[in-house]
Amino acid sequence: MSESPELHCGFAALVGRPNVGKSTLLNALVGQKLSIVTPRPQTTRHRILGLVQRPDAQIAFIDTPGLHHHARRALNQAMNRTAAAALEGAELVVLVVQALAWTGEDELVLSRIVRSGKPAVAAVNKVDRVRPKERLLPYLEQLGERHDFKALVPVSALKGQGLAELLSIITAQLPLSPPLFPRDELTDRSLKFRIAEMIREKLTLELNQEVPYGIAVEVERMAEEDGQLAVDASIWVDREGQKPIVIGARGERLKRVGRGARLALNALLGRRLHLTLWVKVRENWADSARALKDLGLE
Repeated sequence: MSESPELHCGFAALVGRPNVGKSTLLNALVGQKLSIVTPRPQTTRHRILGLVQRPDAQIAFIDTPGLHHHARRALNQAMNRTAAAALEGAELVVLVVQALAWTGEDELVLSRIVRSGKPAVAAVNKVDRVRPKERLLPYLEQLGERHDFKALVPVSALKGQGLAELLSIITAQLPLSPPLFPRDELTDRSLKFRIAEMIREKLTLELNQEVPYGIAVEVERMAEEDGQLAVDASIWVDREGQKPIVIGARGERLKRVGRGARLALNALLGRRLHLTLWVKVRENWADSARALKDLGLE
């Protein structure tokens, strides 16, 4: 039996403040939706691994929750710990920043990178919004003065710009080794997890600002029935008053969420799916260490 060929292999952590486009970037790099995306900060709660399989490389990207100040709730503290742990376990750190923006939270993330001692590349995202393009040059110069980055790469995760260059630069930074994962794998996350996350994305988009962060989704049953995948899922809210908001008048809001999630999952999985949703109350779950553990958030 021949040995696996050596490739450039390793973990690259995508880190940054909330809402700079880390999840959109992961999905664009992998070529499939692994991490949910909404306009709301702190949508990503988990460590999500996405594999880019190249002839010369296997890059394990880790999408992380946005590091942020003022993490008062147990949920926010758990998200900060998840992001910090991913950074420590990576061979390379990809700092994702928004073109022309630099905030105190960007500074916080950079300080974590400096403390880790890990080599870092800066991915300057959303460059498609910069007009005129010449405005980007002084920003890149200032960013280069903040840290000894291996490279500064302007990208647009949304438009797919600069991704090939970013992948080539990251590949060159990774050590040679046999593959760390099967060569046909895209993620280490289960189907149950991906279904729950898609439901949460549709919920977040539907609710907008009405229910802040006190929502979690748990897939309780999956079974093959009549040629389709039947899924039962619970939507957990952390106050009784939030339940009617999620359900909506005559149940219309919950139906819209279910329909949107089902259609998105049908397209993503390439098969029919029957989805049944319930809304349940678990008082103050986002402040409970035990609830976070039960829901896979800690």
